[in-house]
Amino acid sequence: MKMKGKCRLWWPKQHSPCKQSSSCLLFGWFIPSSDSLDVVVAFTCTDVSLSQLQCDIKEIINDTDSNMPAILQDKSVFSLLGQCVPKLGGDEVLSSSRINVLNGEKTSCYHYEHGRNSEVNTTDGCGRFAPQFYYLEVFWIPNLDYLCWNGQKVSNCDVHVILYDSPVYNCHHFSLLPSSSSKQESSSFKKPNWVDVLKQKELSFDLDTVILAINCAAAAKRPLERHLHTKRSPQISIVDRFYSFMWSLLAMSIASLSTLFYMTFQFSYKLHRIGSQLWMSNVVSRMFMTTCINVRIRCCQILYWPIMLQERGMRSLSNVEFAEKFALQKHSMWTSIAADVLLGNVFGVALLCYADFTCSLISNLAREITNHILRSGCVWLMGVPAGFKLNIELAGVLGIISLNAIQIWSTLWFFFGFIFIYVIKALAILGILFGATLPAGLTSDLISIATCHVSTLHWFISLIYSSQIQALAALWRIFRGQKQNPLRNRIDSYDYIVKQHIVGSLIFTPLLLLLPTTSVFYVFFSILNQSISFIKLLIEVIISAIHATPFTKIFLWLVKRKTFPSGIWFEIISCHINSMGRLDRNSSENLDLPTKILDPSGEMTMRQSSVLVSCLHSNLMGIGELVLPHYVNIFSGFSRSILASTFHGVLTGKRTTSMTLKLGLPSPMPWMCVPYREYWHLCYNSILTCRQLRSCTS
Repeated sequence: MKMKGKCRLWWPKQHSPCKQSSSCLLFGWFIPSSDSLDVVVAFTCTDVSLSQLQCDIKEIINDTDSNMPAILQDKSVFSLLGQCVPKLGGDEVLSSSRINVLNGEKTSCYHYEHGRNSEVNTTDGCGRFAPQFYYLEVFWIPNLDYLCWNGQKVSNCDVHVILYDSPVYNCHHFSLLPSSSSKQESSSFKKPNWVDVLKQKELSFDLDTVILAINCAAAAKRPLERHLHTKRSPQISIVDRFYSFMWSLLAMSIASLSTLFYMTFQFSYKLHRIGSQLWMSNVVSRMFMTTCINVRIRCCQILYWPIMLQERGMRSLSNVEFAEKFALQKHSMWTSIAADVLLGNVFGVALLCYADFTCSLISNLAREITNHILRSGCVWLMGVPAGFKLNIELAGVLGIISLNAIQIWSTLWFFFGFIFIYVIKALAILGILFGATLPAGLTSDLISIATCHVSTLHWFISLIYSSQIQALAALWRIFRGQKQNPLRNRIDSYDYIVKQHIVGSLIFTPLLLLLPTTSVFYVFFSILNQSISFIKLLIEVIISAIHATPFTKIFLWLVKRKTFPSGIWFEIISCHINSMGRLDRNSSENLDLPTKILDPSGEMTMRQSSVLVSCLHSNLMGIGELVLPHYVNIFSGFSRSILASTFHGVLTGKRTTSMTLKLGLPSPMPWMCVPYREYWHLCYNSILTCRQLRSCTS
């Protein structure tokens, strides 16, 4: 039965399929689908190179397939696809040759020819094709005339030859992840309906498996190259021995230094656990909560670096895309530490050079805030602020309490002011040694301690204000004949007696008249407290941004942007006819339309195109879509519910915590407790593993 089939041939650009003076074998994957067949050519190898092998080619193929990812093994089997043996036969036809091709458990015979005219000798098997090769610019384009598919001979087969650059580690790869940014070309007109229908249409072939196979093409060639290299140079050179010795010496040095840090951290951790049983240690931990969190993160990053460098199996590393992601994950931690330390050195050196100036500047700023904002504000509230008539007695009491608290705290800081210069120098030294996040966290905690009197006064005034608001609300419900049911959290009807209404009226009137005085003080200290909280919030956002910034990705994006693909697209190169051997050198995107064909005589003919030649390309990520996903967690704490609850708490006088975000800090890791000798061997093996992975992926 005659039928029309579809075949897509994925061909690497750097491998010319069949030159006139060479014979080569084709290796790759067959990926069948419901109505088409995908043939992914991974690499080619000449017969001269294979003749130098001492082992069986089938053993190398099985070894290659065993190193492929499990997903690809379930979809297809790595096999020998065919052979091209060009033989010159005058000006027109080249004779052909036949070989056996392994495809899983099946064995098929494929008939290859090089020239304009070709014939197919069909035998039993899963598929046969006789390709013609035309030279288009710098590529050899195979053209399939016939295909034996599922035991049936398919004539007039639609062929789509797709040329691709073989993915190389640390250079480029292909990915089907769609781009989150806007389109490459923005258009002002409305898209037609068929564009949306085309996007919703599912693919008839497994494109994920094809892209996975293309990304594994480089790893598929390594076993064959390893056997050829073993045959050519069985002995290890002196340079390789010296290189291995230097790697071992480097691994021993880094492992010894890391073990010394590990012993120091373990000793500090034991002291912390002993001191945590004391109430004073708990108070200090709460006062310096932000600093403790950043210290824990930095210690765990230093302790867990050998775990991050451990090998994760060659199956995952055989895919260039997985290997790139693993390398980015592996290097993201130490690059974050390095960038943090670099920023800390810039901050620390500048702070050490201008320590006296910074100390005097902060002291003058604190004095100005205390005198011109706190004291002057309290005195202003005790009078007639903005023309409001306040209760003089209540305003005087609240003002005197606030002024006394401010004076007591100012006196305490006057006695401890001599150590302020040492605190600034300690922040600078912490930044130089441990990075910018630790002094930033300590600065946030010191701001909380330095403004403790403001937060205390805000808590005191908010307690009075909220109690007054709740009492007024309860008394107002008496006049309406309602009461609150706390068990069911609802408002029920209730009949009050006359005495209850009289008592409620007597209490409601003075509370309502005193409310403006309390409200003015509450608004004043709420503004001050939220301003301090906003400054602390900015510091915490800076800390989270330092941890979340992908410094490795940004550097690689600036150097090698091709390592960050985002989807694929096809560039139509040409269409040609396999029956007459006439080639169209003009691009055509619609195969259903007649195409102009230029034959060797120079005549233009109109034919229906049957072979499409295109080139596979990748969309590249922009810096925005590369970096912005890492900052999503930083601002994930902002939501309508949190903002609404905060605003409601400010209005009702309930003391709300400072505006906190769900910070994008690294996830907390459990503390590592292993013997010192085992940790040394772990660090040593991790360095050697990096060398092995470097040689495997290169």
